[in-house]
Amino acid sequence: MPAHAAPPVWTDATCPVARAADLVGDRWSLLVVRDAMDGARSFTELQRRTGIARNILSDRLRRLCAFGVLAQVDAPSGRRQVYELTAAGKDLFGVVVALRQWGERHAFADGEPRSTLVDGRGEPVPRLIPTDSHGQELTCDDARVVHVRPPA
Repeated sequence: MPAHAAPPVWTDATCPVARAADLVGDRWSLLVVRDAMDGARSFTELQRRTGIARNILSDRLRRLCAFGVLAQVDAPSGRRQVYELTAAGKDLFGVVVALRQWGERHAFADGEPRSTLVDGRGEPVPRLIPTDSHGQELTCDDARVVHVRPPA
């Protein structure tokens, strides 16, 4: 998180999942990140692709920039600013892929049309499967969180 951004009030200060959700967990933020990953760079293009109201998009872009997920840069023409993913924003790719794949399995009826994520060769991206330190599939039944004491 950039030093110049005021830290949010954390839902659960010691939980990385809660902190990530506090920063990018709302629907519109994730859709903005999704579309930035798919090449949308301008405010107009992001608004067109998502259908988000302009005031909400402005708020989400400001927040995503403040917390280092997106950066505002000069467009190649130099006449306006566009948005690009930072390294932290690009790190959300696995999260977006995992949400997409969950949606493919649980949010569509059999045979219902949907978009497909493909790799550079045009092949569907394989299912993401968490593994343990020995390469074995890991599920929520096989993992646990080691909690820390909350800061005083």
